Amino acid sequence: MSTHEENIVSSGRPRSGLLDSINAPSDLRGLSRDELTMLAAEIRDFLVEKVARTGGHIGPNLGVVELTLALHRVFDSPRDRLLFDTGHQAYVHKIVTGRVAGFDRLRQRGGLTGYPNQAESEHDVIENCHASTALSYADGMAKAFALRGERRHVVAVVGDGALTGGMCWEALNNIAATDNPLVIVVNDNGRSYAPTIGGLASHLTKLRLNPSYEKTLDVIKESLGRTPLVGPPLFEVLHAVKKGIKDAVAPQAMFEDLGLKYVGPVDGHDLGAVEDALEQAKRFGGPVIVHAVTRKGYGYQPAEDDQADHMHSPSSAFDPATGKTMAKPAVKWTAVFGEELVELAHERPDIVGITAAMGDSTGISTLAAAYPERAFDVGIAEQHATTSAAGLALGGMHPVVAIYATFLNRAFDQVLLDVAMHRLPVTFVLDRAGITGPDGPSHYGIWDLSVFGVVPGLRIAAPRDEATLRQELREAVAIDDGPTIVRFPTGSVPAPLPAVRRVGVVDVLTEDERGDILVVAVGSFAQLGVDVAERLRAQGYGVTVVDPRWVRPVPTEIVGLAAEHRLVVVLEDGVRTGGVGGAVSQLLSDEAVEVPVREIGVEPGWHPHGTRAELLADLGLTAPELARRITGWAATLPEKTPAST
Repeated sequence: MSTHEENIVSSGRPRSGLLDSINAPSDLRGLSRDELTMLAAEIRDFLVEKVARTGGHIGPNLGVVELTLALHRVFDSPRDRLLFDTGHQAYVHKIVTGRVAGFDRLRQRGGLTGYPNQAESEHDVIENCHASTALSYADGMAKAFALRGERRHVVAVVGDGALTGGMCWEALNNIAATDNPLVIVVNDNGRSYAPTIGGLASHLTKLRLNPSYEKTLDVIKESLGRTPLVGPPLFEVLHAVKKGIKDAVAPQAMFEDLGLKYVGPVDGHDLGAVEDALEQAKRFGGPVIVHAVTRKGYGYQPAEDDQADHMHSPSSAFDPATGKTMAKPAVKWTAVFGEELVELAHERPDIVGITAAMGDSTGISTLAAAYPERAFDVGIAEQHATTSAAGLALGGMHPVVAIYATFLNRAFDQVLLDVAMHRLPVTFVLDRAGITGPDGPSHYGIWDLSVFGVVPGLRIAAPRDEATLRQELREAVAIDDGPTIVRFPTGSVPAPLPAVRRVGVVDVLTEDERGDILVVAVGSFAQLGVDVAERLRAQGYGVTVVDPRWVRPVPTEIVGLAAEHRLVVVLEDGVRTGGVGGAVSQLLSDEAVEVPVREIGVEPGWHPHGTRAELLADLGLTAPELARRITGWAATLPEKTPAST
């Protein structure tokens, strides 16, 4: 029986105590093969036990246990720099670098982050929570070490999904032009064929990484090159024969076509095979691809049986025995969007959906189930997704591009010049907008209102509940002279919040005859605005709360409403700088409405991970705190004179 066949999670199995003895990578190097097998099993049990309580990326980390152990046995972190792309596969790395205790509060306030974090450990280099970036980091880092005269290895562990991003290939093109000691480990958990095994494959790998082999090829090429007409063709034949033998046992020639040495594919769950491949790559001294085939969720039956995504990232606690979530069923924003998109597709044959490797997470998979020919997953390639949508629109379709709010930042240029400048009808649906919680600052969707608010002709909607999401999505796809964005937060849809009346496109949620304060509440902050109004009324102020529904450009109806009040307060679930509040203030100034405006939103910065409620409390975005602040502002305002009413 192989090492990895024995390494299966056994719930309730007593630990051998090996895990407790691992406080640094150096502790791994004295372990025997049997001890490493036991340790790998303990790590899997530990991961299931801890992540079952908090939620997190369990599937990817179960798949990289042996690979991570091998990395830390072969390379000397932190002198050798280990980069993970994406960082959600770094849980095992955190375990072997002395952070076991932090897993009790994984992704919770005061506990470990779900991604590499420089503040946690010297072993964490980059906090790369957006995919396809690590190879560029690695290229620059390896060049820096070379310029400084430091002989240090840089190792980038890249998921096969990350390789669907164009930035990876830009980096590979540049890495191939260097001779720096850079090892690229492709963690391939999406393959359909078996890894190469056997003595011939191992022999050919060693041959390809032998410097004398390369020198021999160079000599042959130079000698044959001096023989006109015969030499170059003959060399190409010899090279093709060599390459053909290699391809018979390692069908991934494209990397060597780029000029990179290639090792593999190797069984990523066979610790000995992975170590051997990494040792060979390390000795070569130049850029090398090590191709490791792994299985996401490996060793934990519920994850292996989950055909959707092998328990990639349960968002909440689950039963470790069954893998079933323990959260109460609730209607999610994403599910509402997916349902309404399918209804629109029933009605309109021009509706198509696009996502960037997030089909289930964004709801596009619902459309794919109903209309598979009208749903496109382009991989982790937000820029391509956006311009491909532009092409679809030019071809007469109405694309709906569903992406996390934080990820559309990567495609700003494409939204601006490829879509908006051509006035194309493309609808972007931004899931996870605003403060999202446990995934940390790189995943907070707090930038979109500011970043995309400057795009000419782009209209942005922010629904507050299920009914307004369905309605505003329909309004968005009905627009045929430019792009639209519909943004909503993560989690469960709140209770319905009906309007008492509508002024133009603006919903009035609550109002008083006395016009003291106008609260403009954006999207998911609508209920917060109503709660604040109740507190202000208790102190004698007349408050009107409106939901603009379409926040960019600011509806002109806001001008008339503002003129009827002494103070305007804008509440938004995004950064204040360049946000909706600033746009409201500018509009009122342009229209010569001299009413003071106070902008309340998320302060720009790298806010720590935690629950949404915890973060909003830290930011002062709660009803009691906001009522206190607004009361202070209102108390300094002069009373309206009869002539101004």
